[in-house]
Amino acid sequence: MRSVLMRTIPCNIAFLALVFITGCSVQQLAVRSMGGVFDQAMVAVKAEEDLIIAEQAIASDLKLLDGFLETDPKNERILLLACEGYASYALAFASDSAERALLFYMRARDYGLRALRLRGIADSLFQGNLNSLRTALRKLPNDAIPIVFWTANSWGNAINLQRDNPDALAELPSVNAMMEWVISRDPTFFYGGPLLYFGVYYGSRPAILGGNLDSSKAYFDKAIAVSDGKFLMTLVFYAETYAVQVQDESLFRNLLTRVIEAPIDILPEQRLANAVAKARAKRLLARMGDLF
Repeated sequence: MRSVLMRTIPCNIAFLALVFITGCSVQQLAVRSMGGVFDQAMVAVKAEEDLIIAEQAIASDLKLLDGFLETDPKNERILLLACEGYASYALAFASDSAERALLFYMRARDYGLRALRLRGIADSLFQGNLNSLRTALRKLPNDAIPIVFWTANSWGNAINLQRDNPDALAELPSVNAMMEWVISRDPTFFYGGPLLYFGVYYGSRPAILGGNLDSSKAYFDKAIAVSDGKFLMTLVFYAETYAVQVQDESLFRNLLTRVIEAPIDILPEQRLANAVAKARAKRLLARMGDLF
């Protein structure tokens, strides 16, 4: 099946096919001229409610982005799209396989780090004193929020899949510092995404490792308020983490039932995310006997 990009921009792709045989500067110019089209295609994908169509389209589009970044490796706009795209694909379509999910989250993280380098955030800042990283982040303008958020999002998810890896766990403070910076600039970004991150963070680990169920609940409640409960994945993670940790079976069932019964167009621009949330909610409800 042809991807959303391939179905919506055939003339542009034909043009690119021609210029790819010419010099590097012409190729980069061609790729950069596509920025707006990529953004439009992303909007179309996010509004798709059919999971089979979406999975096939996104997979094709991600490989297209990979190819364009071979031609224009410092294109921040496309690096961000690839980072967000791989992170979203991992959550939506690879969560049943830890190995595949980790592969895609790491790919997303690496694209995000490449974009951050273009903003002066060197890799060495993630290996040294956190104060140096925080100082560098404070110098970033607000238009860097998407880059920082999606890099931290993918990195945090990758670490969550490697809880038995001390080296990976040692990277978590840097990820937290990045999400703290996003909250300091815009806690409502991506439907309260940074708030959701800390809801999961505090609700998915024991107290001895930094967990705090009261903080988890507070962050989840704030994240839900941002979208008025319309971004359904927040409710799913609330059930999957906090409700399971406190063994509140009623809360678990009510949250997931609310997700399943919500209209698919409750948030039209995020039909895909909500369709994924509905599918995940059904799987979780089927596992109630194992979780409680």
